[in-house]
Amino acid sequence: MSLPKGGRQRSADMVGRSRKRRGATHHGGQSELKVSCSGSQKKRKPSPCGFLDKMRAKLSGGHFRMINEKLYTCTGKEALNYFKEDPTLFDMYHTGYQSQMSQWPEQPVSKIIKWLKDHSTSLVVADFGCGDARLAKSVKNKVFSFDLVSNDPSVIACDMSNTCLESSVVDVAVFSLSLMGINYPSYLTEAHRILKPAGWLLIAEVKSRLDPKTGGADPDRFIKAVCELGFKSEVKDYSNKMFVLLYFKKKEKSSSMKREIQWPELKACLYKRR
Repeated sequence: MSLPKGGRQRSADMVGRSRKRRGATHHGGQSELKVSCSGSQKKRKPSPCGFLDKMRAKLSGGHFRMINEKLYTCTGKEALNYFKEDPTLFDMYHTGYQSQMSQWPEQPVSKIIKWLKDHSTSLVVADFGCGDARLAKSVKNKVFSFDLVSNDPSVIACDMSNTCLESSVVDVAVFSLSLMGINYPSYLTEAHRILKPAGWLLIAEVKSRLDPKTGGADPDRFIKAVCELGFKSEVKDYSNKMFVLLYFKKKEKSSSMKREIQWPELKACLYKRR
């Protein structure tokens, strides 16, 4: 049975209003859901992932400080054996080291790289304690990169007091923040051995280690000891607030008189917990 025309119109209107109400209810439900979600986000607790990341950073920093202290208070041979037992400690140390260096306005290796670029590319270089071998990767010179562990084919793993090089074969020996062991004079003795006459010795060291006011060594005593080993002091650069740069040249002729050198103790450079 069909409805009258007016009845059909009223029925259509009622269906339309019903659909609008259902649509409004559905749309409103979405709005309420959005508000509810927004509110729950504001009250949400800190992400456990963020907390774990912070804990990992603290643990990593703690491991770095422990390894760093170890390297400053043992011999090079002991440090070499230490990393042989667990090579992953070396990666852990250098990750922490790079984190510390990133806070310095300027890094000493950058100045040494600039110095080398201002000189002939024919100069053969020995980089003692090369780390990630940045120096070798930044210059055109032939560079022998030495460190306790080799994670790169170009790096030679060794005790820096006993390298594989013959005597008088390099033009420049570099120690960029790497006079760490308590037997550091033996590293400098090895550098003297492999350097050619008139070869350069470049030493970058944390400023506090050569500052008597902060418990460091007297820089004049340190320079005197290096000169007694067979070098001549050429340049002393104290301009940077973080590190000292000392430039020496190997004497053409070594003294026939052998006497014991009084090396000053270089205090350990320890990082405070942040």
